[in-house]
Amino acid sequence: MNKTELIDAVAAKASLNKKEASAAVAAVIDTITDALVNGDKVQIIGFGTFEVKKVAAKEGRNPKTGESIQIAACNRPAFSSGAALKNAVNK
Repeated sequence: MNKTELIDAVAAKASLNKKEASAAVAAVIDTITDALVNGDKVQIIGFGTFEVKKVAAKEGRNPKTGESIQIAACNRPAFSSGAALKNAVNK
């Protein structure tokens, strides 16, 4: 499912027109993004948790030349699914 299909599904389930559904989906994505940028965790009970994980610097290899390179430390967004979502997927 891509973003357009998600908007169509939200519009159908929530009895909204596509413009309202698009605004709702965009608002949810923007809110989660803003929270992660600010270092907050977003926990939706039954669905899952969005958070930022720190990844340490490490040494890697250039696959073309085989030479060693240093990969910088970074922050990476992560999602952990909740129990209800796991159960729904595994039925």
